[in-house]
Amino acid sequence: MLIALHKPYGVLSQFTPEPGSAWKSLADLAPRLPSRVYPLGRLDADSEGLLLLSDEPGLNTTLLDPKNAHEREYWVLVERIPPDEDLRRLAAGVKLSDHACAPLKVRRLAEAESASLPPRDPPVRFRKNVPDAWLSLALHEGKNRQVRRMTAAVGHPTLRLVRWRIGELTLAGLGLLDRPGAWRELSAAERRAVLAA
Repeated sequence: MLIALHKPYGVLSQFTPEPGSAWKSLADLAPRLPSRVYPLGRLDADSEGLLLLSDEPGLNTTLLDPKNAHEREYWVLVERIPPDEDLRRLAAGVKLSDHACAPLKVRRLAEAESASLPPRDPPVRFRKNVPDAWLSLALHEGKNRQVRRMTAAVGHPTLRLVRWRIGELTLAGLGLLDRPGAWRELSAAERRAVLAA
């Protein structure tokens, strides 16, 4: 079984709550997810978007190992308007303190694209004097908080992060875009598409 979930903001990518944490867990979502599924990879509690879950051993490696080239695209709201030079720095791969990131695809999102996302609950803090911009970052790696660390390294901290796509599967294409917390099992064709990406 392979399931696509639109993970909402404020939900851990695990079924057990963290002691002393205000974050919810996957067990708190309704309708409840099937028993014995586990997340393939993770999204931090303060991130949203497409998360795959399965009850099949081995799919984690198939989908997440960078050598298997399953691209993941993130839509990222960043502080301030990045000039082209900062976008080129991101695309070339940022050197973090513990990791040299591989090159990736970066583009500015059109207003119509970012406007298609549902509002976040709670909303992102609005600052009248600090503009913001939406970017698309498509990468094959998945280091801890990598996208947030990369945008901060080029001077544009992340305000909101949504995993838009895994391989060819998108939130919109799966019918989950405007339904945070909703999930569904992938069809045979969708499963083949994401495993072959």
